[in-house]
Amino acid sequence: MSRSGYTLPVFACAAAVAALHWLRYRQPLNITTVDLILPAEIAEIPIEQVAGISENSALAITRSDPGDNLDLTKNTPIWAMVGWYEGYGESVIIQGGEGIGKQLNGEGKAAIYGYAQRLLTENLQRLLAPREKITVTIILPEGRSLAVRTSNSAFGVVEGLSLLGTTGISQPLSTPNQLTAFRADLQTKASRFESLVFCIGENGLDFAARLGINPERLVKTANWLGPMLVEAHILGVKEILLFGYHGKLMKLAGGIFHTHHHLADGRREILAAHCAIAGLQPSNVEVVFYSATAEAALKHLHSLDSNTGSNWVNQVYSTIAETIDIRCQEYLKSHSERVTVTTLCGSVLFDRDREIIVKSKIGCILMEKLC
Repeated sequence: MSRSGYTLPVFACAAAVAALHWLRYRQPLNITTVDLILPAEIAEIPIEQVAGISENSALAITRSDPGDNLDLTKNTPIWAMVGWYEGYGESVIIQGGEGIGKQLNGEGKAAIYGYAQRLLTENLQRLLAPREKITVTIILPEGRSLAVRTSNSAFGVVEGLSLLGTTGISQPLSTPNQLTAFRADLQTKASRFESLVFCIGENGLDFAARLGINPERLVKTANWLGPMLVEAHILGVKEILLFGYHGKLMKLAGGIFHTHHHLADGRREILAAHCAIAGLQPSNVEVVFYSATAEAALKHLHSLDSNTGSNWVNQVYSTIAETIDIRCQEYLKSHSERVTVTTLCGSVLFDRDREIIVKSKIGCILMEKLC
């Protein structure tokens, strides 16, 4: 049986708690406890090292343990430097140090998102006296080098990793146990709602919630889109909105329903084919085909539209979105014993800046109902 672990924010919080403990008591902790908040559990996290930096600051180090998860941050060190400060403002100020990514669309703001902010703030505030205030700087010494192996840059995060997530538990990402956990979540939500929103990862979950979609309707699928669609259909879900990053979701337009890149890619072939069908000049189709990423190909289409007054992005991506919907219906029919398929699928694709590129016709209808 695969073992679950914890997400990066949990280890950052544990290190910060250990550093604050040293500041107050001048004693190191071997283990810290962290209230995960989501879920409502207490985690015990080993601390590797603690040291005083000055009279008013301390540093603690722990290591990431995401469990039996194919996570490149496994065993990476996480540092937290905590210091007392006086002045006006919040009691806990959280900063990103070396290895924490910067948000391009946030004027260089540290990529420390909602759950991580809440986790750190709530756990540390409980340890402070009424007028005490601290600064917390999270450092990932290997963050910059690890970031080049992730899709962070596709979402506008550079120079490091994100502290991203909606929960403290890290489920194994590419194992059957993960699918079992996702199916259990789907079964619970299908018993309450006839319309659900499928998101591949944390970026989609976060963006969908920001747009006003009820978080209780959101279902994380990771790369298991095919099995999750079939499960939803069997459970009687009437409507599914596929809400995802275009570089992932467009794979469905090519009939790829397990989207992990180790199994199948096909993004450039799918995008280039739709460009050719739309009538894009062969030389530009070639540029799209040989683009390093889907985001680079999209940028090229935007550039053409800007320079020539064309409408290639909308033309190409509208066709892709409609094809995704059709492919989903075909997939459900081929995996169903029923004569007719009653589950309706719509799609919404967004870019790295979390701007919606296109909604399919059904996607538009479902978005209006869900937001």
